[in-house]
Amino acid sequence: MNQQLAPTALERSLPRHRDLYYDGKWHKAQGGTLETFNPGSGESLGPCAEANADDVDAAVRAAHDAFGTWRGMKPLERAALMKKVAVVLRANAAGLALLDAANCGNPVKEMASDAMVAAMQFEFFAGLVTELKGDTIPMGEGIVNMSVREPYGVVGRIVAYNHPLMFTAGKSAAPLAAGNTVVIKPPYQAPLSAYRLMELIDGILPPGVLNIVTGGKECGAALAAHPLVPRLSLIGSVGTGRAIARAGAERLKHVTLELGGKNACIVYPDADVKRAIAGAVGGMNFTWCGQSCGSTSRLFLHESIYDQVVAGLLAEIKRFKPGLPTEMETSMGAIVSRAQFDKVMAYIEIGKNEGAILAAGGRRPDDPRLANGLFIEPTVFTNVTPKMRIAREEIFGPVLSVIAWRDEEEMFAQVNAVEYGLTCAIFTTNLANAHRAAGRVEAGFVWVNSTGQHFLGTSFGGYKHSGIGREESFEELISYTQSKNINITL
Repeated sequence: MNQQLAPTALERSLPRHRDLYYDGKWHKAQGGTLETFNPGSGESLGPCAEANADDVDAAVRAAHDAFGTWRGMKPLERAALMKKVAVVLRANAAGLALLDAANCGNPVKEMASDAMVAAMQFEFFAGLVTELKGDTIPMGEGIVNMSVREPYGVVGRIVAYNHPLMFTAGKSAAPLAAGNTVVIKPPYQAPLSAYRLMELIDGILPPGVLNIVTGGKECGAALAAHPLVPRLSLIGSVGTGRAIARAGAERLKHVTLELGGKNACIVYPDADVKRAIAGAVGGMNFTWCGQSCGSTSRLFLHESIYDQVVAGLLAEIKRFKPGLPTEMETSMGAIVSRAQFDKVMAYIEIGKNEGAILAAGGRRPDDPRLANGLFIEPTVFTNVTPKMRIAREEIFGPVLSVIAWRDEEEMFAQVNAVEYGLTCAIFTTNLANAHRAAGRVEAGFVWVNSTGQHFLGTSFGGYKHSGIGREESFEELISYTQSKNINITL
């Protein structure tokens, strides 16, 4: 009698369903299936539903039918159900993190916090449901004039691959709290945690309130163009953002876009050098291979401390060594897909050809265990000039460009010369420098003497091509409502 091996932790975490979830049920996709992979090992993780336009239409109509019920529910009752979802997310954080690590390539130790962040977002927005208030406007005796806030209806959300579970779950919270129903498209590269999420919370929310459609371009385009989706939101690239904006413009949809970044980290000569080094490295998000729209991938160092800071960061990045994403000791994961891997490697060659000095990384690691995965060592280019492509274009990989500056006015011009404006980090011990620089940089989110962290309750979003609208705050919640004025003659 053959002895069966016990299933691994990953096998136990895999979703039982790989279909579309809408109207509280699982549905086979008319569009067929699409294979998903483990970027750390190169192995297939099996087929997943590939929604076509008809599938999206069915999901949207289910959400549209459920809108009346969800909107009519008392706000505190909606909030109570959302808090139940948060409890489930917290209880299953480890398994969801393992799924994301295997499917998107980010280290499991870091992904464990993603379910917790999503849970906090559900709790945060659930706690604000009674704050969706209007105003009364004095009109004189015999007249009552008031404004109220109402949900849009069906909200379509398309999210990115670098935090699949956190985005799929957490970005549903604000529209749900405002009384909308949601159809969300998880990243086609890493859909497994979305399926598992819906298995775990099945039955908590009324049927049709939260719906999942997985797939590629056809799925996203159909969701963006659907006439029953008046409100759209995207986390993705500038190119995808333009496509969503064009689709939304056809029907004058309300659109929020959180897009790319080519973010600056500015270090003044008076900065705490040790803190600046840690911030420059931390801001790059090497743990998830720089695959973050907020990564500070342009490091502007004053020439007086240039060599000192470069030496320190080259020593500091050695603690980031690519490893298998599903292992707890891994400090740096894999690139999500072959296409993205090839793009990053192409930019590394561009940097060399442009005359920048490759000071670290730029190649695959030597570890034979990683031979089949999509791994790139932490990469640093020095002697970069602002006109080089590696200093202007978003790479979305573990590539840091170091630029020397002398004149502050010229530096500000270089920082602001790119089309992006998402984040910026400033390191200085001079309060005047901090305020002046924060006011001059064209970015929607600025850190002073720190990098990378988001703060729930503060508005996150970008300037210029980095996006439209703000998230992670009361401003996000309000954006999922529309204002109505009511004038009553008594």
